[in-house]
Amino acid sequence: MNPVDLTRRVEPGMPVYPGDPGVDAEASATMDADGYRVTRLSLTTHAGTHVDAPAHTEPDGATLDESDVGDFRFHARLVDLPGLDDREPITPAMLPDAADLAAETDALVVRTGWGDHWGDERYFDHPYLTPAAARHVADAGLALGLDTINPDPTPTERAHDDEPAGVPAHRELLGAGVSIVENLVLPAALPERFVLRAYPLRVDADGAPVRAVAEPS
Repeated sequence: MNPVDLTRRVEPGMPVYPGDPGVDAEASATMDADGYRVTRLSLTTHAGTHVDAPAHTEPDGATLDESDVGDFRFHARLVDLPGLDDREPITPAMLPDAADLAAETDALVVRTGWGDHWGDERYFDHPYLTPAAARHVADAGLALGLDTINPDPTPTERAHDDEPAGVPAHRELLGAGVSIVENLVLPAALPERFVLRAYPLRVDADGAPVRAVAEPS
């Protein structure tokens, strides 16, 4: 297996969480005017493929610069959940049991298939983890990777009345000190087990974009 890029391209107009500022790229130096190129990027810490630090939802949570670089290299276990409906809850029963999760695994990567909707409105009506499912992952001490923008329901006009309010899945995971990697590209050819490298910027912040790569385990 050669390294596989699991990263969304960062570009203006890309999907962002509803209400967040969009991504912008503006030339601050050009070849014609300056003899070299420099681009000024404007984006949030949660744009594109990115990692959430505990400080994203936890008042006393760690920021990215408090983590060791090795904390972003994971022995990943891929779980396929095909055929999910829009805004369908993912329950603990849909995930491997605790003993199976703990076996030589640092991260659970959940492929819902929602990456196929990147760029259209349906992307925001993705399946989501129930608080119990997030707790199931956190109790195993695992990071979580997703091909969706959010482990919790993303607010849209199509939200269901019985969906959990707020960000309880985030809080279960980040409150336990484990990372979340969102907006992954998860191609069909990925094996069940691989090494996930998702290195963020070294910054005193609640999250940052990453270049996520899958390598042989």
